Amino acid sequence: MTPADPDQLRADSREAWERTAAGWGKQADRIRDWGLPVSVTMVDALALQPGDRVLELAAGPGDTGFMAAELVAPGGTLICSDGAEAMLAIARERAAAAGLRNVEFRQLELEWIDLDAASVDAVLCRWGIMLLVDPAAAALEIRRILRPGRRAAFAVWDEADRNPWATIVGRTMVALGHAEPPDPDEPGMFALAAPGALQELLHGAGFADVAVRPVTLERRFARPGDYVAEMSEVSMSFAAALSGLDDRARAEVTERISAQLEEYLDDEDQVVLPGSSLVAVATA
Repeated sequence: MTPADPDQLRADSREAWERTAAGWGKQADRIRDWGLPVSVTMVDALALQPGDRVLELAAGPGDTGFMAAELVAPGGTLICSDGAEAMLAIARERAAAAGLRNVEFRQLELEWIDLDAASVDAVLCRWGIMLLVDPAAAALEIRRILRPGRRAAFAVWDEADRNPWATIVGRTMVALGHAEPPDPDEPGMFALAAPGALQELLHGAGFADVAVRPVTLERRFARPGDYVAEMSEVSMSFAAALSGLDDRARAEVTERISAQLEEYLDDEDQVVLPGSSLVAVATA
């Protein structure tokens, strides 16, 4: 197999996030709510103080960083950044709705962060670094822009078998022949899930006092169809695979997924899917 061109991978990823941003905006409140345990763990670990300058990378709708913005006021600033302008537009709207006035918005790439060395007091990066072509370059950049002795908090997804909420759709599409199996050599959701992988990455970038812990999540849906609908809006790969199917094929996809969700039904027949994220805290 011919290795994928890194620049093409980056371009494809950016285009996909620009397209998917609308779905993330529609589901932003739910994303905030089910991701709250991870966001709280990350923000708490940074020991923020009023006056601090905080950078959030791959911010998406921005809610993790917005928690930090409240803690650094008065006098402090959150730089809310994402590589996709469409995502930043959603974050701007949400910050305005929340009445936050100490937030700057910038389009930044993780692998080459356009900020001065030692210019921020804390960095947040939730579910972004494992999706990069060169996560080691991003870790080095984050280390570079952090002031000495200050902390960065990262979240990546734990191993696939601990996150059925994310894997059911992909397995189904592959089984039905509507998608190819993911390339293990390309960036992806579970690229840093292996035991020790995140620690190794951060130690390699020069971080000290690296600590990694799992944080459990729970995703709830009133019915299987709600799960399918939401995943079609927030999962780039699932949305792309669905887009080329006719109504009959789509119905088969929903039927197959619904059958797999039966083991996750609670006493009220709601779908309750477990999840696990790894949260790392490291000192510059």
